[in-house]
Amino acid sequence: MTVHDLYLLSPEIALAGIGGLVVLLDLVVRRKGVLPAVALAGLLLPAALSVLLWSDVSNGGQLAGIFDTLAVDKFALFFKFLVLSVVAMVILGSADYASRFQRYQGEFYALVLFSASGMMLLASATELVSLYVSLELTSLPLAALAAFLRDERSSEAGLKFLILSGLSSALLLYGMVLVYASTGTTQISEIAQAVTAGDMPFGAYGILGGVVLIVAGFGFKISMFPFQMWAPDVYEGAPTPITAYLSVASKAAGFAVLLRVVYTAFGPVSQDWSMLFAILSALSMTVGNLAAMGQSNVKRLLAYSTVAHAGYILVGLAAIAARQPVGSEGLGLGGVLFYLGAYAATNLAAFFAIIAISNRTGSYQIDSLAGMGRKAPFVSAVLAIALVSLIGIPPTAGFMGKLYLFNAAVHADLVWLALVGVVNSVVSAYYYLRVLKALYVAPGEETAASATSMPVRAVVAVCGFAVLFLGVFPGPLLRLAGAAVSALLPVG
Repeated sequence: MTVHDLYLLSPEIALAGIGGLVVLLDLVVRRKGVLPAVALAGLLLPAALSVLLWSDVSNGGQLAGIFDTLAVDKFALFFKFLVLSVVAMVILGSADYASRFQRYQGEFYALVLFSASGMMLLASATELVSLYVSLELTSLPLAALAAFLRDERSSEAGLKFLILSGLSSALLLYGMVLVYASTGTTQISEIAQAVTAGDMPFGAYGILGGVVLIVAGFGFKISMFPFQMWAPDVYEGAPTPITAYLSVASKAAGFAVLLRVVYTAFGPVSQDWSMLFAILSALSMTVGNLAAMGQSNVKRLLAYSTVAHAGYILVGLAAIAARQPVGSEGLGLGGVLFYLGAYAATNLAAFFAIIAISNRTGSYQIDSLAGMGRKAPFVSAVLAIALVSLIGIPPTAGFMGKLYLFNAAVHADLVWLALVGVVNSVVSAYYYLRVLKALYVAPGEETAASATSMPVRAVVAVCGFAVLFLGVFPGPLLRLAGAAVSALLPVG
């Protein structure tokens, strides 16, 4: 490994190093409040290194290293910035919740950082084996975090996540084997060349079967239908900050690698999987929204909501696969990246507002939210904004995200899919408005006031502001997404 390779890996190495430092500090410090402060301040180092890499790729386009298994370009760096931002919010917003496992705070923050380093590697991986290793580095810490409360529900959540994650990894690995058998290589760029040349020993069926299994493997990570069975129980049983982390960071990393593998490696046969993504998109939206309608627990409701939103994001992948007209190739890609950023802000705002409210009510039942609009007006208002954004009502980030994705579908002659998305957005209003009704209409019992710490209120405020800002001024994130998309689009 050369110095250049270490430079390309520097953000991930720095992040893992901070995780190790937090574990060591946990052994010697008595004031556990130091640990999140060190973890949060330490994020500045990988962020600065990522900015430095961005300036380098602005001139060179892409930096490759470690035997061409890793590529640093603006696409990968976009997701590095997104993951680091989410990790910062999770660490800051866990200030109150972490008191439930006072003795294990060091391990908690370290596992979050270790899994984040795997997510950042996933976005840069350009070779199937390194991609698989990065995926396992992401999944194993998340399984431990899901079981971190060590009660019956949390242990069940961790065990289910671990078993089903192993099953999805097996499907993914078998798909990679089929692709290797058909092309003779595990390099994504070389797979694309073999597919284009048509010189495949086992014909196109091996490639198509490999794509299906790879999509199934990543379908678990992004909680799309029919691989969403783990989400409700894991989201309900896991610590709520980890539920928020799973719902946005893990989904973003899954879509990052899915975009790079499917768009780059299998672009020449995109017509074969365009309809696959379109059907999975429609089913994920419909099943997620219909299942959410019957939920009484707000965490389970948001779990099914993430299934539906995976379907919305898949609209962009279907549009990419459908070979959009010349000049509009970036619509689907850019829409997916913008939506992931908007969804991260929206879901984090919703979950941390719910954490603040549940600290007061002691429950995650929707009925327990009754009257909280009067008792906790600030966090209730942010929760309301987040729910409106999840529906897709202006002027919120969710509206702009859906607008760009559905526009990409129309340009790709997938008008029917855009209509399915609009109808599902209307259907989703039913269960989101149930929560709003509980907040502002239903009479609530008097509960003892429970102060929310300043860090949690800061996270709620920042995420709520981001939801409104991106809804009114989407330009900055769109330009960043456009720059990231240029790394995957063909030159000329």
